[in-house]
Amino acid sequence: MNPFRSRVRRFRDFRGASVFVTGAASGIGRAVAEQLAADGARLHLTDVNAPLLAEVASGLRARGAEVVVAEPVDVSDYEAVRALAQRVTDASGPMDLVLNVAGISTWGTVSGLEHEDWRRLVDVNLMGPIHVLETLVPAMVDGRRGGHVVNVSSAAGIIGMPWHAAYSASKFGLRGVSEVLRFDLAAYGIGVSLVCPGGVATPLTETVRIAGVDKASPAFLKAHARFRKRAVTPEEAAESILRGVRHNRYWVYTSNDIRLVHLLQRVCPPAYVLAMRVMNVGANRVLPDVRRARRSDLVASR
Repeated sequence: MNPFRSRVRRFRDFRGASVFVTGAASGIGRAVAEQLAADGARLHLTDVNAPLLAEVASGLRARGAEVVVAEPVDVSDYEAVRALAQRVTDASGPMDLVLNVAGISTWGTVSGLEHEDWRRLVDVNLMGPIHVLETLVPAMVDGRRGGHVVNVSSAAGIIGMPWHAAYSASKFGLRGVSEVLRFDLAAYGIGVSLVCPGGVATPLTETVRIAGVDKASPAFLKAHARFRKRAVTPEEAAESILRGVRHNRYWVYTSNDIRLVHLLQRVCPPAYVLAMRVMNVGANRVLPDVRRARRSDLVASR
């Protein structure tokens, strides 16, 4: 039993709660915003995509939702996030619920990834949430009303998925931040949830860049179709997240396959290692030509 659980403010519903959501223009962020709006929350929304964010905010307001703030920001830009956080706090005071949902994804081998790929993933997926936390959470602490923080990591923040080294660097980092805040913030009545989605059918799955891979190739399209078939919807993921907040759960999974592999990793490490090796073999069978092409490029450049 979590000894801090009783101190953390619990949400029976979100009516009247001031919430801040990044990545609110699409995917899980949008689904979370829409479900919070239906529950009567006061919304403060941001996304890097200004036109789409405006469209989402307009639609929510048309349905009677209270959208206090809807301003675009690149979460990797600290000064821009700080300025937005100040406007949000001036408008509504300390937030009750902060959701770090925004993120980007690039996959590839160490040989295939460029330095900028590593840098951008860390800037957006790790430093972005940190910027939000350091500019909004202190006011929550000082306000002494409790609340909740949600950080969306990934299955790649738990397990060693093929071709995910750069992405995992950012998502494992966010997991580490969350693990510390889970205990640091409990004394102030602020809960923390770490969300580790598996497959979710969001626009990110269409725009993800895989270094050195032709996304129009038959092998990739076949693998992508299998992924989409197993993936949950953004709405299902949002339901899991908000249920986790209501119950003050630290680990939040959006599908049972990730829950199972995480359990396997903890209670039976040899089985986990075997599963990861099988996954790597499968990935390399799907995209064998990429590896051969990369080796040819390296030989030609010498």
